[in-house]
Amino acid sequence: MSVLIAIPARYASQRYPGKPLAALKGATGISRSLIERSWQAACSVNGVDQVVVATDDDRIKDAASAFGAEVVMTSPDCANGTERCAEVHKVLGKSFDIVVNLQGDAPLTPHWFIEDLITGLRNAPDTEIATPVLRCDGATLNSFLADRKAGRVGGTTAVFARDNRAMYFSKEVVPFTSDTYAETDQTPVYHHVGVYAYRPDALAAYPSWPVGPLEKLEGLEQLRFMENGRAVLCVEVEAKGRAFWELNNPEDVPKIEAMMADMGLE
Repeated sequence: MSVLIAIPARYASQRYPGKPLAALKGATGISRSLIERSWQAACSVNGVDQVVVATDDDRIKDAASAFGAEVVMTSPDCANGTERCAEVHKVLGKSFDIVVNLQGDAPLTPHWFIEDLITGLRNAPDTEIATPVLRCDGATLNSFLADRKAGRVGGTTAVFARDNRAMYFSKEVVPFTSDTYAETDQTPVYHHVGVYAYRPDALAAYPSWPVGPLEKLEGLEQLRFMENGRAVLCVEVEAKGRAFWELNNPEDVPKIEAMMADMGLE
């Protein structure tokens, strides 16, 4: 089955304008943009046929082209990364069996997260959309709670049924737990990793559906699938000792740089 990874990147982020071009310093002191580091993460995934950066902004296009990425220009009217991926797949001739949306704010995404996601969708022929989830340790959960207490939107959490079908995604910390956890404790909360794998028919249909109340309230694009009766498969992945965090706010830059330094990532 042929696989495309598209990396949606827009300049006009409400929370962090120009975020794809934000510089992140690695362990060796070399700075690379967020979009370049996300592209490098995509290129490390095994079994992928093509990787493209999808944007509507010439500044991102020029930066991505400069470090060697293939760029597909998309409409500024795309409301989110899923709509942008749908347009990219159409531009490229609708020729892929699986389209992966690796959002451009997740440079620490390990290659095995995406490989396990692709395998999960391949092994579930009746499933149209899949996304990874990672069980939070106490340190991650406490970071989520600290973000919410400070009024920041941090990571997204997921709850799912016994068959791994998603029940809900939220920018709040769900499910609620009154327990306290040490940094290395396993918790009942799952971090939603911002990667999606779609089958082409579901992806093509997505832009035609209206934005529902839950998607509008949470600002989470995957809820549009669920609000239109499409099941989303949650694929549990393992950190294997690798730190993971998305760049959601300017305050996340030093956190991610510290993680890259600890892991020795250039």
